[in-house]
Amino acid sequence: MNSEVIPREEAFANARRILDQARARRDRDRAAGRLPAEIELVCRRLERQQRAAAPAIEHHAAA
Repeated sequence: MNSEVIPREEAFANARRILDQARARRDRDRAAGRLPAEIELVCRRLERQQRAAAPAIEHHAAA
């Protein structure tokens, strides 16, 4: 059993790195047209939701 403790900052950095790699792969696959149609639709829906929420967040931050 390994009793080594990973510092919180290192754990978050590792998780961020892995997430960034996964997003980059998804973006490459999407650009090449390799995503299944249902996944492409999910991506478009999420992007639409993010665009709709962005002005509300910016407006709230300015207040």
